[in-house]
Amino acid sequence: MNINISYPPSNLSRLSNAEIDRRIKKIRDWFGRRLLILVHHYQQDQIVRQADAIGDSFALSRRAAETDAEFIVFCGVHFMAETADLLTTAQQKVFLPNIDAGCSLADMADIGAVTYAWQKIQEITRDNPIPVTYINSHLDLKAFCGQNGGIVCTSSSAQAALEWAWEQKSKVFFFPDQHLGRNVATKMGIAPEEIIMYDPKRPVDAEFMRQIKNARLILWNGFCCVHQAFFMSDIERLRKSIPGIKIIVHPECPAEVARNADFMGSTEYIIRTVSAGEPGSAWGVGTERNLVYRLAKQFPDRQVILLNEKASMCRTMAMITPIHLLYQLECLSAGNLVNQVMVPENLRADALIAVQKMLDLPK
Repeated sequence: MNINISYPPSNLSRLSNAEIDRRIKKIRDWFGRRLLILVHHYQQDQIVRQADAIGDSFALSRRAAETDAEFIVFCGVHFMAETADLLTTAQQKVFLPNIDAGCSLADMADIGAVTYAWQKIQEITRDNPIPVTYINSHLDLKAFCGQNGGIVCTSSSAQAALEWAWEQKSKVFFFPDQHLGRNVATKMGIAPEEIIMYDPKRPVDAEFMRQIKNARLILWNGFCCVHQAFFMSDIERLRKSIPGIKIIVHPECPAEVARNADFMGSTEYIIRTVSAGEPGSAWGVGTERNLVYRLAKQFPDRQVILLNEKASMCRTMAMITPIHLLYQLECLSAGNLVNQVMVPENLRADALIAVQKMLDLPK
C-alpha cells in the first residue's frame, strides 16, 4: 500500500549529471545518519555511486533491518522495498523512487492463481505439499507460505530451503521461478521425471495428474526475462572465440545454460568468483549487464564479457533513474513522504513466519 505516489516534474530532466550529483550530496549531508540509500547490483553507475550499501535484494533488506536510519530509500524494485519494510521497525520508512519499478518475474505468479493451483494439487495428491517462494515474489505469496507451513528462499539459500522442505513432506510446490527451482533440484540429484512444471493453462488431464502424483518438485511456470534470454548458443559462441573462457551464470537461467556453464550461483556468488579469478583469465557472465560491465571495469586485468549483449538489461530496474532518486530525496527533505512502500498489516505476521524460517536455515 502506498501513501502517496509522485513522479519527477519534467524540468528536472534538463539537469546535468554533475548537478544531480551535487544536489543529492547536499540532501544526504543534511539528513546524515537519518537517511540510508540502498542500491541493487543491477542499477546504473550513477545510482550506485550514491549508495550507502550495494547488494542483492535480501542482503539489502537485512542491511535495512540493521540500521536505525529513519528514512530508507531502496533503489531496486517493488518486492525488494516490500521486504525491507517487512524487516524494519514501525518507526522506519521505506521508499521506492519510482513506484512503477516492478519485477516481471514476481508478476508471473499472483495469489489467486497460486491458491487455485495449490487447491488442485491438494485434490490430486490428497496432501499438502510444502510451498516455497523465491524472494522475487509479491508479499502475499510470502504470507501464503507462512500460512501453509512453507518458507521463502533466495537464490543462494534455495538448496537449503528445498532440503528443509523435503524433510517436512515428500512434495514441494516452488514458485515463481521455474529455472531456479529446476536448476537447484537437478544439482541436488533430483531426477527429471520427479520435476514437473505447473502451467495454469494446461488442462488437468489424466497424464498431468499422474505427473503431479509422481513429482517431488512442482514448479510454477515463471521466469526472469533477463536470465531466460541466455542460450546455449551464447556459450558455444564464446567458447569458440575465446579458448579457455570460464562461463558463470545465475540459476535463473534455463537448464541447458546452467548445465553447460562452469559455475552457477547467486549474484553475490558471481561477484566473488569473478573477483577471485586469475589475472589474464576470461569470464563469460550470464546475468544483468550493469553488474557485468562494473566487474569488467573493476578487473581490467581479465576479460569479463556478457553472454549476450542484446538480452541482458533489466528494464524495470532501469526505471530508477538519477532524476527519480534526486526527486525522492528532495521530497523527503521537504517533508513530503511520497512513494512510501508499506506492508499491509494483515500480511505482515504470516510473511515474517516464512522469512524467519529462511533466516533460520543452516548456513
